[in-house]
Amino acid sequence: MLKALFGWLFGSRPAPPAARAPAPAAARGAPAGGDPGFSKLNRDAPLRAQAAPEPATGAPATFLCREAVLGRNQRIAGYQFMLQEGTHARIRHSTRRVHHLYAEVLVRSLVHADIGELLGHRLAFIDLPDSFLADPSLASLPARSMVLVPTPHADAGAPAADALRDTIERLRQQGFRIALPDPTVQPALTHLLPQADFIIVHAQGLDARRGLQLSNIALEIAPNARLLVRELPSIEEFRFCYKLGATLFQGPFVTSREDWRERELPPNTARISTLIARLRADASTHELADLLKQDAALSLRLLRYINSAANALPQPVSSIEHALTLLGREKLHRWLILLVCSAGGGGERGSAALETALVRGRMMELLGAARASAEREALFLVGLLSLVDVILQVPMEKALAPLALSADIDAALRAGGGPLQPLLALAIACERSDSEGLREAAERCGIRPEQASACHLQALSWAIQIQD
Repeated sequence: MLKALFGWLFGSRPAPPAARAPAPAAARGAPAGGDPGFSKLNRDAPLRAQAAPEPATGAPATFLCREAVLGRNQRIAGYQFMLQEGTHARIRHSTRRVHHLYAEVLVRSLVHADIGELLGHRLAFIDLPDSFLADPSLASLPARSMVLVPTPHADAGAPAADALRDTIERLRQQGFRIALPDPTVQPALTHLLPQADFIIVHAQGLDARRGLQLSNIALEIAPNARLLVRELPSIEEFRFCYKLGATLFQGPFVTSREDWRERELPPNTARISTLIARLRADASTHELADLLKQDAALSLRLLRYINSAANALPQPVSSIEHALTLLGREKLHRWLILLVCSAGGGGERGSAALETALVRGRMMELLGAARASAEREALFLVGLLSLVDVILQVPMEKALAPLALSADIDAALRAGGGPLQPLLALAIACERSDSEGLREAAERCGIRPEQASACHLQALSWAIQIQD
């Protein structure tokens, strides 16, 4: 990962193309009757072939939201994608037809975001009505990246059991994976368990007895299915579900904080912290080079990265002083902070938290594209360091103390204030399914929610690219 990051810092790697905003989908017919749910969805997420009219002031925009799905190695294995929670909540108790329209907007938004290229080897989980699985729009999705989660609906129109089984078998032959809801809660789809790749359960109410029951179901009826647990609130629940044998994990636990008061910074950050302190104190290049030479591994790392990134140079760089001169002080500062964050990237949730922090930093940098270079640098560092305590699993005060940060960065991270904090709040809002919170955060920054969402997807693509 650091090799790619260094290449980006040095300027040898082009940024990925900007993510496109989700396009409105085309409806297949006019709404039946006066369904208020349909009216709201049609207003908030118009399904028309022609360009949608400008929304009224205060009307919610439609944009993709995501939530990370971690594997047993605590690295991000994929994301669940949904439209903003506000749209989803408004249609939750609506008709099957309205749920179909929601699903169509979701599918077309993913297609327009080029989700296969965006995610690489990661998976995209999407919940769809059981009757939507035969919809032709699914053919536009990259099957190898998709996990479809059929959900029953109380309205009439559910497919017959045999027809649904045939549809799922056809989708699996095309490369789609299938995740089924907890059969102890949703028995209507139990007949599909032999075709399941995943079984999704919710953390609330999951205990050892139910865990054993689900394990037996998987063993006897769905031998190829792995267990995905959603809505895990804390690391304790994650550890419990891990012991139960779950394979995938989802929920707020990914960035939750614990009591780390007794923990200290990893020992390999001490030399880096000293370098940062001397760098910010305007130490000479000669002094910085001498400090680097005291750590052979760090010196070799710097030379290896600068030679691989700066491949346009006529000959390899073999001098630490030369490497520091080429890099410059601001880029050296960023690189050293990235090294500090990476020092904890292999720990519990560290890798997932680091990816989230990289997305925040890159998104803030993109949104500040019109600002001066030094301010864009500060925006990136605010986003990156906003989860440094989770990455390193030490208190925020201890994590930030050796980094010699500017007053504006420090204010955003420690006090939740200052000129950089509003964009951090917007980046965090984009991670959540809270459309109202995102709209308010975007308004404070003078940015449209759709623009924020597009930059968020672009930042996600960048963070995935530099880590693969």
